Amino acid sequence: MRLIQGSFRHVTVYSDNPVEMARTWQEKGANRIHVVDLDGALAGSPRNQEVIRRIVKEVTAPLQVGGGIRDMKTIDTYVDMGVHWVILGTAALKNRGFVRDACKFYEGKIILAIDASEGRAAVRGWTETTSVSAIEIARSYEGYGLDAIVYTDIKRDGTKTGVNIEATKNLAESIAIPVIASGGVSGIDDIERLTEIEHLGVRGVIIGKALYTGALSLEDAIRAGVRGQRTEVRGQRSEVRGQRSEDRFTARFAQDAEVAEKKY
Repeated sequence: MRLIQGSFRHVTVYSDNPVEMARTWQEKGANRIHVVDLDGALAGSPRNQEVIRRIVKEVTAPLQVGGGIRDMKTIDTYVDMGVHWVILGTAALKNRGFVRDACKFYEGKIILAIDASEGRAAVRGWTETTSVSAIEIARSYEGYGLDAIVYTDIKRDGTKTGVNIEATKNLAESIAIPVIASGGVSGIDDIERLTEIEHLGVRGVIIGKALYTGALSLEDAIRAGVRGQRTEVRGQRSEVRGQRSEDRFTARFAQDAEVAEKKY
């Protein structure tokens, strides 16, 4: 299911079987799957762990999971079941010590989600906007050992109006932590424009509604990423020596799945 601009009043259900959807996207080439527990994001604790456990068992593509993860016990549970990356959101603003401990004990597995509305961070399942800017938050977590930051422009999420390239670029230029773009992907042009700023630290992009509506195919998105990388390799060979270009940007494409317990 998908939301529009983070609103739980505007929900579209594309499938009542997220496990089958995960298998489908894997077959189409997804090698990372992004899963959000929407109920958990609102409640402040997981509500769909069993569904996520089934996805982990049924697909070989690694999962990154977010939504309601606000203590070490929850991280332990997800990592133990086979989730590769755990995404922290509201917890990062409320408890910095928790984020520091998580990065220490699960090195390379912690991603920070910064969801912003007009440049200001939003929390609690996007229902509250703070006075702190996305860049301020990101900078404050430099040195913690985060694997990446997922940056979502809430105003564009689920609208297919195009990724906020400028905001994503500004964030990537402001920090050393890799950035994963999210929100508003409308077509192949977004993918091509993102590959142009990959050298600034944009690691990849999460694609959701555009895939489900058919506005963009995952196969075309991956091919666009590969083309962008080949262009970069020709211009900057010294940066990718000994590394296949396809292993960089395109390896981070993620199919977006959001689950809500009322559908199971």
